[in-house]
Amino acid sequence: MTKNQNVAVIVPIFNGGTVWRHCASILQASHCRPTVILAIDSASSDNSDKFALDAGFDLIRIDKNDFDHGGTRQMAAERLRDCDILIYMTQDAILASPAALESLVEVFNDPSIGVAYGRQLPRKGASPIEAHARLFNYPAQSNKRTLADKKSMGIKVAFSSDSFAAYRTSALFAVGGFPEKLIFGEDMVVAAKMLQAGWSVAYVAEAEVFHSHGYTLLQEFKRYFDIGVFHDNQGWMLRELGKPEGEGYRFVTSEIRYLLANAPQYLPSAALRTVLKYFGYKLGLGYRRLPKRVIDRCTMHKRFWLTNP
Repeated sequence: MTKNQNVAVIVPIFNGGTVWRHCASILQASHCRPTVILAIDSASSDNSDKFALDAGFDLIRIDKNDFDHGGTRQMAAERLRDCDILIYMTQDAILASPAALESLVEVFNDPSIGVAYGRQLPRKGASPIEAHARLFNYPAQSNKRTLADKKSMGIKVAFSSDSFAAYRTSALFAVGGFPEKLIFGEDMVVAAKMLQAGWSVAYVAEAEVFHSHGYTLLQEFKRYFDIGVFHDNQGWMLRELGKPEGEGYRFVTSEIRYLLANAPQYLPSAALRTVLKYFGYKLGLGYRRLPKRVIDRCTMHKRFWLTNP
């Protein structure tokens, strides 16, 4: 951690259960001593908010219907704008070592870095399909990206994840902060705007958390439907940075090779998931032509549609 830097950690929580307790206890043992650890609780009913207070964290309580992926994070940024670095995590991201926060913050010694995100490892018990997704998106090699890299990476140049990401506060506010009323993807929007403004994005493989999800087939479809909605709503990103089709092809070929080598019995499931993800994504891109009742069945983020018909 750079000398004289004030660092804040922000974690939105909602009924985090034992996983949140594990996350919080490891945060307390971090080598990096944040100035503030702020939990934002969306009306938990399992005492997740009480546990945050007992752990010595600052706490904001909001109504669960008021949670907004970008807006809630921006509210925290406004409250903590005197801090130099803002680290955002999710309640199910478990630091893999006490040095993880420190490794993430250290890259800001490079004055060109606007945002940095860490490596997400598969959680314990992850299926081979789940594990491959993390290994593909979060490789063992760190990198630093500028807008010029869009020629080779397309939209992936703006990839970032608020499950474990740090922002230079001045850069975050310089690009307008986190946008409100997104179905999700506030992290990629901010990263894209930073790249356009001349900042760099850093991927820090040495800063590791355990974080992955075992989606069912239906959840996979819904997730990609929502990605299609996000890409339609943020069409400027695809126009400015490039479309994701090439990245999808690379993912599928990588997954086939990984499963052939490690778990060939999962290949039929992976093939079905690929089909569902494709059709979910295409359907999401065309959501404006769909009746509301169809959207309600296809989306994973139903709350978004309450205020964004």
